[in-house]
Amino acid sequence: MNKITIATHNGNFHADDVFSIAALKCIYPDFELIRTRDLALISKADIVIDVGGEYDADTGRFDHHQRGGAGERENGIPYSSFGLIWQKYGVEICQGDQDVANAVDSGLVSTIDAIDCGHVEGVAQGISLSQTISMFNPTWQEDTHVDSCFDEAVDFASRVLTRFIASANGGISAKSIVAKAIDNAEDPRVIVLEKYTPWKRTVHTLSDQALYVVYPSQSGHWRIQTVPVELGSFEDRKPLPKLWAGLSDEALQDVTGIDDAMFCHNGLFIAGSASYESTMKMAAIALQ
Repeated sequence: MNKITIATHNGNFHADDVFSIAALKCIYPDFELIRTRDLALISKADIVIDVGGEYDADTGRFDHHQRGGAGERENGIPYSSFGLIWQKYGVEICQGDQDVANAVDSGLVSTIDAIDCGHVEGVAQGISLSQTISMFNPTWQEDTHVDSCFDEAVDFASRVLTRFIASANGGISAKSIVAKAIDNAEDPRVIVLEKYTPWKRTVHTLSDQALYVVYPSQSGHWRIQTVPVELGSFEDRKPLPKLWAGLSDEALQDVTGIDDAMFCHNGLFIAGSASYESTMKMAAIALQ
């Protein structure tokens, strides 16, 4: 079986063409890459990215520079070549999980598309991933060939894409675990997790009553953590007792009456003890 041929433009590269190639490497581990603007070579390629003036996913054409572009999302962000590739292959790259593919599009793909298309409204300020990719291009002071720099950028993008997919998958899996813990809580004010799972977004979405989340730490000890008033806030729905602030070991044990209490942060947002039972006692005291 012959290798498929993928064509993209030569010269300086951007995040959309780099990430498109990184994404396609997940589908086609072995392919021939041609970086060119020669229309004769482009016409013979199996897949064409960010060049050629045509968008037709069925025939493997993924350009967005033609008049009228290549469409936009419901939120108004237009598609660059990366977005077009992700529309066709994203679910397959994410092992058939549409929710994960959507999350990667929201967190990574759409931002790269927006920057590439000049749709900067709502894009965070500061150094962006798109700028980082652009810095892989050789400067005027360097003799490095641009194609080898492109290969380095693709390797970097492949790693970033892999981690974005893993993060999205972890976040979606965590949502169902935390939702179940909320449903199963004996007291809706105290959510107990059998293992640490990212919980804040789901708790804020599903529970107005939750005040504390209890979970095991990586050390095997247990933690109680306050639920903030809103995501990113340093204000809690109900802080831990003021008398606990900054205490640890014997000092905290004396105040709480819990013989394996270990610490309480001075900010009163997290505390812990050696056992689940004792940490639940801390929660009971904190609720009073």
